[in-house]
Amino acid sequence: MDIVKLMLALSSGYLLGSLNTALIVSRFYGKDIRQHGSKSAGLTNTLRVLGKSAAAFVLVGDILKGVIACLIGLYLSVYFYSESAQVCISLLIAGTGAVVGHNWPVFFGFKGGKGVLTAVTVLFMVNWLMALICLGFFVLIVASTRYVSLGSVCAAMLFVVLSFFPVFESTFYFNLFACFMTAMVVFKHRENIRRLLLGTENKLRLR
Repeated sequence: MDIVKLMLALSSGYLLGSLNTALIVSRFYGKDIRQHGSKSAGLTNTLRVLGKSAAAFVLVGDILKGVIACLIGLYLSVYFYSESAQVCISLLIAGTGAVVGHNWPVFFGFKGGKGVLTAVTVLFMVNWLMALICLGFFVLIVASTRYVSLGSVCAAMLFVVLSFFPVFESTFYFNLFACFMTAMVVFKHRENIRRLLLGTENKLRLR
């Protein structure tokens, strides 16, 4: 039954996402990344606290779990068909589960990262052109301001806007996916947004 496949996609994605790479890597360094820097269990904080080598492992890990989750969703293959487009709902659900797991990992007390890297990986698996546009916008914002959080939030908001552009022929389910993913990114960056407004947000500095 399709509902069983969708539940498998969601749970598989969530469990994969819960393997928070930043937390796993930081344990090898004898630290809990959530107790240092910005206290976020993600790529940017790993780079700030542990350096480039540790960040490289986190980068690869976060990308892999997004890819594998989507492949599982694709394997389960629950499709929605419309006159103009079709969408693999199980892929969207598995990818969403991976981001939710990264943000609220069951293996680490439900205290994870912000899910941006895993989210953009999932987007690449779903619509590479839209992902490329959002990634380019993210790079532009970060390069001009040095605020990773601002780039992440702006790129997420651009994603939800693009999802409604007629040229992409998005389905209702894809629009729902875009809104939910963007809402998660903005919610997880709420403290960063507050610091940006106060002018106290940390800028990206490479060691």
